[in-house]
Amino acid sequence: MKTVLGIDLGTQSIKVVFYDYQQQSVVASAASPLAVDRNEFGAAEQNTADWLSALKQCFLSIPDDVKASITAIGVSGQQHGLVALDEQNQALYAVKLWCDTATQKEVDEITHACGGRDALIEHVGNPIVTGYTAPKIRWLKNHRPEAYKNLAHILLPHDYINFVLTGAHVMEFGDASGTGLLDVRQRQWSAAVINALDEERDLSKCLPDLIDADQMVGRTHAECAREFGIPEGVPVSAGGGDNMMGAIGTGNVVPGVLTMSLGTSGTLYAYSDTPIVDPNGNVAAFCSSTGGWLPLICTMNCTLATELIRGPLCIDLENFEATVAAANPGSDGIITLPFFSGERTPNLPSATGTILGLTADNCLPENILRSHVEAAVYGLKFGLEELRKLGVEASEIVLTGGGANSAQWRQIVADVCELDVAVLDQAEGAALGAALQALWAFLRSTGEDISIAEITTQHLSKDPSATARPNPDLRAVYRDGYARYWQAVQLLTPYYTDK
Repeated sequence: MKTVLGIDLGTQSIKVVFYDYQQQSVVASAASPLAVDRNEFGAAEQNTADWLSALKQCFLSIPDDVKASITAIGVSGQQHGLVALDEQNQALYAVKLWCDTATQKEVDEITHACGGRDALIEHVGNPIVTGYTAPKIRWLKNHRPEAYKNLAHILLPHDYINFVLTGAHVMEFGDASGTGLLDVRQRQWSAAVINALDEERDLSKCLPDLIDADQMVGRTHAECAREFGIPEGVPVSAGGGDNMMGAIGTGNVVPGVLTMSLGTSGTLYAYSDTPIVDPNGNVAAFCSSTGGWLPLICTMNCTLATELIRGPLCIDLENFEATVAAANPGSDGIITLPFFSGERTPNLPSATGTILGLTADNCLPENILRSHVEAAVYGLKFGLEELRKLGVEASEIVLTGGGANSAQWRQIVADVCELDVAVLDQAEGAALGAALQALWAFLRSTGEDISIAEITTQHLSKDPSATARPNPDLRAVYRDGYARYWQAVQLLTPYYTDK
């Protein structure tokens, strides 16, 4: 047996997937939960020690013969988090996560120093927003000066796992795009943005070298092998952010494919052979982790919203499907803005959750729950429309993430977006994507001339039983619902921004 190992460091858990690429099957997998430390000021943080403890727990549950079969490793990780290390590679502060919204002041400072939002888009392809890594670095300077003084290495979550496995400080272009420090057209660090973080210190010395997607980071060292019970000397691929690995895991490596990830956050993205920069900054101009680009839109409240609202509604997960199905499409007029963690699309980091349109007749648990699902999809439909304006087209959406397991989520996506929805037989998403990237890099390192598209074609297939097609009878209902959703966003934007 020969396997490639995919590791996915998510927000709520860390997962390992062992994929037998000769038999084309997952032979073992394990997951361990992670907690997020939050406060009323928008902070959302985790500790690197907890990541490593959870990763070790995953490996402890995997049979020794499976661990011994690893030929290559790929790592996926939640994007944007700041892992700040000192010279001894010790964490200087907790990792501020993608969903941390406590850095708006720093966003404003960097944006002003760079000449404004439009200037940032012109120079590097993206504006700076609260989720990105750059304002977190500035936050460390402003709020933890002693830690900042000792800052020696800036890594992202997946880079940190790569470092633990190999001892190397490197970053690939896809995940680097989400720092806000990368010129995505030229695929190099932006001196102007780096200087805007700190005019008195050259932070470029803290940034890792950039490597190509098909490069190996290094090999597992002896200490790592002893700690996790895996072989020493296993090659580790570049890896990437969870969205970039999700793109590989859904076959989104050539133009014409749309992937929608229904996880804690929601994302919609497509592959491009050339940079796609949105002059309005609504679509993130990211690089892919396969050598191209990955224009992407992200919402911060997707399955997070339904998970949070199930509690006060006293609806357990087992009854989720039946409860959503019991409500009429359009939720009998209820419109929800489920901005529990603030929101990135629209860019309202101080926003909160709001429910509109309640009446004595429609105030029912099923309507309120369904309205949260519909609202999450409305936010992603906006991304679909923005991508189309930039020339991105596709005939179907491939779903991934936890929401993809729900027939109700699948059908609502199809009805709202008016596109066919597909789900793959391989449900491991970003973790499998990381494993397939590792397989691609490994085979190329042995001299085999193979493309990532050939890899995904060989190893991915659709599940026909999970297909959803739009119901034409609901077109008017959801077009009206989408219009009222955006009317509500515009109405409440002044309230959210005046906080």
